[in-house]
Amino acid sequence: MPLAFYKKPALIVYVTCGDPNLATTREIVLAAIEAGAEVIELGVPFSDPVADGPVIQRAAERALRQGTCLSQVLTLAAEIRQQAQSTGLVVFSYLNPILRMGFGKFCKVARHAGVDGVLLTDLPVEEAGEYLSAMKANDLAPIFLAAPTSSDIRLKQIAESSKGFVYAVSRTGVTGARLALESDARKLVQRLRRFTKLPIAVGFGISTPEQFHEVGKFADAVVVGSAIVDAVERNRGREAEAAGEFVRKLREEPGA
Repeated sequence: MPLAFYKKPALIVYVTCGDPNLATTREIVLAAIEAGAEVIELGVPFSDPVADGPVIQRAAERALRQGTCLSQVLTLAAEIRQQAQSTGLVVFSYLNPILRMGFGKFCKVARHAGVDGVLLTDLPVEEAGEYLSAMKANDLAPIFLAAPTSSDIRLKQIAESSKGFVYAVSRTGVTGARLALESDARKLVQRLRRFTKLPIAVGFGISTPEQFHEVGKFADAVVVGSAIVDAVERNRGREAEAAGEFVRKLREEPGA
């Protein structure tokens, strides 16, 4: 299964699809894969991204002005899959765009496009029955967010409902690069390991090679989002090149 992690830590890269346009997003993704990303999260732009910080909010606004929608993101996934057979592809979205398409149709189209998994940021696991059934019917991996504030009962439910990997949120709040990582991330991974043998990925706030390798000491994978989106925003005209450079730098040993 492409969501299997062949390196430790594996690198999961989030991109906002359609920023600055879909053609450039495709090049950004391919550059990130070539530079060492094992899994790509294809972010579906949404008008009210309450879980995201200002960097991804701005990217979503730019993508929406381009008219980017869920169906286009799935088409993009199919194009990427043709060129990247072994890379994990995850659709990262808020619930509303999926509901508008319908769980059944979305899962069928996503599977046909070569998508491996789906992460819906605002769908509680307790309310995910219909979604989980559609995902299972189409052999897609549902991925849920686990927060430091989650109870053990909820962590167990998240772990049992997830496939592919579990996404451990390094801290509470919105997405965005941080200078330091809270110890909550390590503690959360330790708690999750009691309930699952799935790989555990840590995200929210990771932006430097030092943080990447620090988290890699206790997690199976590291998710980098806002820092990549920021690099794309700051390097207009050379977005793909900047993304590739950033990914390669992340994988360098600190001090190398």
